[in-house]
This record gives sequence, structure tokens and C-alpha cells, in this order.
Amino acid sequence: MNQSARLAALSTFLKTQRSKISPESAGLPAGTRRRTPGLRREEVAAIAGVSTTWYTWLEQGRDIQASPAVLDAIASALRLTHDERNYLYDLALESSSLAGSSAVEQNPYTQDDISPPLRKILQELRQCPSIVSDRRCQIVGWNEAASHVFLDFSQVPEEERNMIRVLFTRQELRRLAVNWKEFASGYLSIFRAYYGQYVEDNWYDRFLKEMTELHPDFQELWEHSQVSTAPEVVLEFRHAKAGKMLFHLTSLQLQGGSDLRCSIYTPAPESSTEAKLVKLMGPARGATL
Repeated sequence: MNQSARLAALSTFLKTQRSKISPESAGLPAGTRRRTPGLRREEVAAIAGVSTTWYTWLEQGRDIQASPAVLDAIASALRLTHDERNYLYDLALESSSLAGSSAVEQNPYTQDDISPPLRKILQELRQCPSIVSDRRCQIVGWNEAASHVFLDFSQVPEEERNMIRVLFTRQELRRLAVNWKEFASGYLSIFRAYYGQYVEDNWYDRFLKEMTELHPDFQELWEHSQVSTAPEVVLEFRHAKAGKMLFHLTSLQLQGGSDLRCSIYTPAPESSTEAKLVKLMGPARGATL
């Protein structure tokens, strides 16, 4: 992400977060002359204890210096979560990009990077569709349950095997998920967290530009996506063979020096999803990677 793109992303993020806070919840009168939802710039500045001019410049994406203390005050005024605070700091503090810059030149992960212990874990998660992806949401590994519930990822060309991409391009996934927007938004929130962390990697801007040009509904979902490294999502699927299935998404960052993440879809305990999945998969076989 170059400097202009970073500042534009910061501007969009601040505007979006400001629009989510009602004046009443901030202890302010609603008024009758508000043309847009949420707080005004001067109100955010007052709550944060900074000048309106300075905050306006920050939200406009001007190249100004912001100290961690001031960003803390703005984060509190906007009621940001832990992940959203980190995203704000990553975009506003150029020095924060240094941590991610060394990873820009890393080679893409492949299925060979899935360690034997992780392969064993995926195999044991027999009734839990699971997908391993990297910081670009490239799909590196998956288990047999994921192939049965979602699609056979081995049939997707490796260069197109990106979770964000397949969610928007594969019609079978759109038909599968009753709440497809929540499905896509969950991954977009993870993607946005990485996007802020690796501000030096221009791949993200190229990818976002491509997705926006190819998929008209991508831009709106992206602009309104949250920032979360572990979104809590309940997904309702209408499987062609198994019928209604409910899953809870648990997204785990794998420990160690990698940027790999395991997304596990656990059958909802109050549903018949697990029994349907057992029947759908048939006799036990090994993991699919």
C-alpha cells in the first residue's frame, strides 16, 4: 500500500466509524439539521480533546503527524475495538508498517507448508469443515469436510484459490449460504485486519482494485466491513444434498513465524448439522490438502 492509498484507507475508516455512533449514545443532542448519520467531525474532535481542524485534516487523508497518545484519544472517542485500534495505528503511524515490510518479499505459501501435525489436526476435525489460509486469504489447505460442504478446492486453479475471490466468483457458494453477506463479511473483516498490518504490500491494493472492477457488490461490502482477526459468525447453509446446515465460525491464528490461519466451521450444537455431515461424508477417509 503506497502512502496515498494508506491515507485514503485511513480517511474512509474514520468516516465509517464516525457514522456508526449516534449523538444520543455519545451524550449529545440529536438536533434537527443533521444531513448524515453519526457524529460530526467537530464532535469527535471535542470528545477526543483535539482541535477540529487537526481532526478534519486527519479524516481528509492529509499527510500529518499523529502521536500514539492522540490516536488513543480518537480510538476511544470512536469506540474502537482492539482490532480496530490496531488497524487505526497501522494506517496512521508510518513506522508501524516496518513490522510488516519484511514479510512483503516472502514467497507465497503452498500446501507443502502445511506441517504434519497440522495435517493430522485437519484430519481429526472430521465433522468440522476447516480451511487454512495465509495473510492474503489464499487457501493453502483444507480438510475433507470442507470439500463436501463448500466445494472441491483442488478443482480451483491454484492462482485463483483465494477465499475472498471464490466467495464472489463461485456461484455455488452464493447459492449455498443463506446469509452469504455475513459469510463474505466475516472473511473481509479478517482481510481488512491484514490489510492494515501489511501496509507496505502493494498486492492488497491491486487485489482490491481487481475485485471492485469485476464484482459490483464487492465495494459496498468492503467499505462497510469491520476489522476483526476473529469474527464471530453463524452461517446458515442450504446444501444441495444435506439440506439446512448451521455452522459457527472460529478463526484461529496459527502460532509460530507464519501468517497462516485456520478457519473452523463447527456444527451448531442445537441443530442436526453434524448428523447430516456424517451421512454426507460416508465412510472415513483421510484429510484433503
